[in-house]
Order: sequence, then structure tokens, then C-alpha cells
Amino acid sequence: MADVQRHVARFTNDSRIPGWDRAADLDKEPAVVPDAATTEVPAELRAAIEDGMRRFPVGDSAFIPALYAVQEHYGWCPPHGIEQAAAVLGRTPAALSAVATFYDMFEMEQLGRKTVYVCTNISCSLCGADELLAALEGELGEDPDVNVRGFECLGACDIAPMASINGIYVGPIELSNVPELARQIRQGDDPLPELQLIKRPSADPKVAEK
Repeated sequence: MADVQRHVARFTNDSRIPGWDRAADLDKEPAVVPDAATTEVPAELRAAIEDGMRRFPVGDSAFIPALYAVQEHYGWCPPHGIEQAAAVLGRTPAALSAVATFYDMFEMEQLGRKTVYVCTNISCSLCGADELLAALEGELGEDPDVNVRGFECLGACDIAPMASINGIYVGPIELSNVPELARQIRQGDDPLPELQLIKRPSADPKVAEK
């Protein structure tokens, strides 16, 4: 097997997690809960957040679905979107930002709305994920509408090397699949339908509904 050395992004204090390298502003005023009566929240976003609150009513368990709703609405988690979610949840924006910067699936900078996450953890790396990521970056890296990056683990080792295309798990992906996959991503087509995890045969006839 070829000796492939993949560059791993590092941030302040050698951290691999973006966000931890941003220093806290110790001089700003204490965080407050945004006024729900005066904070304008798009109706669609409010409905999605409130749906998450109904499904996850205990403690702060609705934080992650709320952040997903913000990212779905804006394409990323902008400060004003986090403030809007905080107003609906009745929590401070800082509490939501702490969760958003911890998890790798939330984007804190404006990027392409089409997401291509290539799993680069051990199982996928051993099966060629580094070459797959490089090939997809070569095909799509200059497209401002597409966010291509490695992802620490997507939890689908049985279809390695694999990628999540706008939330659709696809694999195993051969390098020969990359040009067609890139075309499908650019045009918004269904990505490699024959390799989608959700379309695999299952003993559960309702698996696609879950």
C-alpha cells in the first residue's frame, strides 16, 4: 500500500477542532437571553425549532436540532441565526455557540450549501479515503456552492471509503466514480443511487422511512 500522508488542519494550541482557537472576549457584557417578543425569527425557522423542542423536551436536548434548523435555513450557523434560536429556546446565544463550535457538523463560517463530507477515519483511510478526498477536492474544490472536506468519522465503516453527500451516505466509492459523482453534485442530481446506503436491501420494509 502506498505511503500516503494526509495533512491534518491544526488550530491554536495544536487543536484539531475549529472554534477552540478563538479566544474568549473577557471584557464584553455578560450574555443575556434574547427577548422573544422583539427578536424577529423567520416563521419557517421558528416552526422547525419548536418542533425540535416538542421532540426533545428535557433540559437542553433541543440544542442540536435547533442548530440543525439554523444551518438548514441559512446554510451555516451565523450569529444572528444563533441569536434567533436562542430567543425561541429561552437560552443565551453563548450556550448555543458552545455546542455549535464543539461539534464538527456545524459550520460557523459561510460555505457552499452543498456538503460533501468524506470520512477519513481509520476504516475509510485504509480503504483509500485520502485519495478519494483529494480527487473530490480536485473536481469540486473551486466550486463556491460546494463544501468539500474530510470528516473525522461518519459511522459507516461497512461501506468504506464513503462520503456523505448532502446528508446521503454513499459508498464504497471508487476513484473511477468521482467524475460522475462530481457532475451529479454540481447539477443537484441523486448521487450514485446504486451506492446509497439507504437504498440497500433490508429486512425492515420501513427502513427508508426512519
